[in-house]
Amino acid sequence: MLPPFSISLGVVMTALLLERLLVLFDVLAADGGTLKVFAGLLADLVPHYLGLALPAAICVSVFSVVRRMSQNNEIDALMAGGTSLLRIARPFVASGLALAAISFALYGFIQPYARYDFRQALYLASHAGWAPHLQSRMFATPSGTLMLTADQVEGAGTRLFHVFLRERSPGLERDITAAAGRLLMTGDNDVVRLDLAHGIIVTDRDDGRPTLTLFDSTTRLFRTRNTARAFRPRGNDERELTVPELRRAIRGHDPAIRRSHLLAELHFRLARAMAIPFIPLLACALAGLAKRQRQNLGLAIAAVSLVGFDHALQLGQSLVASRGLSPWPAIWGPYALFCCACTWLALRRAGSAGAGQAWIWAWTWRRRPATGPS
Repeated sequence: MLPPFSISLGVVMTALLLERLLVLFDVLAADGGTLKVFAGLLADLVPHYLGLALPAAICVSVFSVVRRMSQNNEIDALMAGGTSLLRIARPFVASGLALAAISFALYGFIQPYARYDFRQALYLASHAGWAPHLQSRMFATPSGTLMLTADQVEGAGTRLFHVFLRERSPGLERDITAAAGRLLMTGDNDVVRLDLAHGIIVTDRDDGRPTLTLFDSTTRLFRTRNTARAFRPRGNDERELTVPELRRAIRGHDPAIRRSHLLAELHFRLARAMAIPFIPLLACALAGLAKRQRQNLGLAIAAVSLVGFDHALQLGQSLVASRGLSPWPAIWGPYALFCCACTWLALRRAGSAGAGQAWIWAWTWRRRPATGPS
């Protein structure tokens, strides 16, 4: 399972992250973010999309393995020798149980911290420092002592032409004109670097003797206003709480978050993690259908089933949170329907009347050697 699981996990993660990557690029380009900030935001997004990709990855990997065994008639040979499909599916379901434990840790503990870190980093990137982007003939005041304008602006607001810069301090005024300039952010988001070329500096020290300086190139560093305030503490949103924190908030009747939202979030996470062991049963049952045909719709059916189940859980979560419905029919109802459907498909594919007894026997006992006269 490991090679197809790794490949499918990488493909699904890439597909899920592409759209968010474009949004992050736009936001950071508008706010003057650096590549380091972008990498941090991307790392905070990985746990969220990993939780979405794990069920799809295990479904695709189990389906591909069982489908290949079915095409090579290995499934038929094993079943003809007395090994049921449920016994064949046992290691896949065991892998699903291990993955469910990992998913519970991901949903219950890692994702809440990652979501808060992402919101905090995005807030700081949007509010800290001054974005070095101008428009033509626009007056910008990145600090209390500085005014900057340019007749023509290109390169997303970083390449300037016909630049005018005025710096004021007690007893000093410096006016700078330049034919061209370039705005850059330094490693510290509070400091902006301005490279100027071919210009004049007029310095007035209030002594009646201004000085004039011609230059081919010069660099100005100025500290900008930091408008960012401390970000709020974690826990104002139920999605930022871990499972133990959700339970304590439900028992303690936290006034900051409605109890229905807390219940919906807790049951949604538990149902999502506990459904993963049944996905291998669904993949095993659908992988062997119509094996002599070149086109097999089993994987498409599995994909539609997983997407439909996930949307049903999200609908149940929203009904519990907004309408105050009980989580048992709204969330655990779709869960029970999905698990029963996966088990029924596997039993039907096993093809024996005593498939239920064979399932229990396969999981609790090994086949004993036959005794008696030979």
